[in-house]
Amino acid sequence: MSITLCPMKPVGIIVNPNSGKDIRRLVSPASVFNDHEKINIINRLLTAMDDLGIERVLMMPDAIGLARGALHATANRLSTLKVELLDMVPDGSYRDSLGAAALLAKAECACIITLGGDGTNRIVAKACADVPLLPISAGTNNVFPYLVEATIAATAAAAVVKGIVAVERACLRMPVLELYVNGEFADLALIDLVAVDQLQVGARAVWDPGIIGEIFLTRARPQDIGLSSIGGCLYPMPLDSGLGLHIFPGEGKHQVLAPITPGRVQAIPVKTYTTFKPGESIKVEFTPCIIALDGEREIQIERDDRVEVILNLQGPRVIDIDTTLSDAVAGGFLAVNQNP
Repeated sequence: MSITLCPMKPVGIIVNPNSGKDIRRLVSPASVFNDHEKINIINRLLTAMDDLGIERVLMMPDAIGLARGALHATANRLSTLKVELLDMVPDGSYRDSLGAAALLAKAECACIITLGGDGTNRIVAKACADVPLLPISAGTNNVFPYLVEATIAATAAAAVVKGIVAVERACLRMPVLELYVNGEFADLALIDLVAVDQLQVGARAVWDPGIIGEIFLTRARPQDIGLSSIGGCLYPMPLDSGLGLHIFPGEGKHQVLAPITPGRVQAIPVKTYTTFKPGESIKVEFTPCIIALDGEREIQIERDDRVEVILNLQGPRVIDIDTTLSDAVAGGFLAVNQNP
């Protein structure tokens, strides 16, 4: 009886050339992820996956040329790995990541490795369907992505792609905040959704706590950076709490010291806060405003708009690196058999 082996699914890679370069580098000592370092990270991903027997990678092209630079740098260093650029014309906007995620989902990738911050992953999560994500930190507020060496990330991805660790075991299901305006779905956030006291999007990034009117969070951990740290220092919640947190900043009986931007720990007064359950529709009371999603101002809200937020626990699947590598080692994935 012959056995038909299924072809190995490809790995997708999306690198945001604009991540780690926004205005917060002017108002705080945030890290800068320059183009050279991003190319180096891609190089390490590709060479490690080649060593681990991954057969094919599909990569998003970009307007700056990071993907092509990585291809050039690894041209004579890959043994069997085939790397292809997606058939798309990048324009340097968020549409590149959105379109690439949709193409990678259509190509039935085993996973998508992203290189960016919370904002990059929010865009990818909107179009990746149920393809597992493996997010590598390369932005400003990096709560969603891992601060991990690319070689280790590639190893975890390979364990999933090769079926050493089942997707159901390897992945965590992350919650999202869904935004509805006048009854219509408008957008989503992975970490924080904030009503900002401004009527223009402007520089997009939010770094001034004085303009924050209302905060919704999917997680609240004191070890995180950015606006979610307000919740983390006020009312910590584990990742699997199954709850959201709703905060009204302002003079009241609470005050926390929170790291909302890199290098700065600021006093944040809080009027009230409360948790909310999945599926519960919570009205945004601070209007008119701009809604910021994962730290970036996106949607203008008028005074008469009806705005609601709902916590959905069935967000994107994310590869749990620790669990995946532990199971991979237990399964012999990284063992080298030697003849006696």
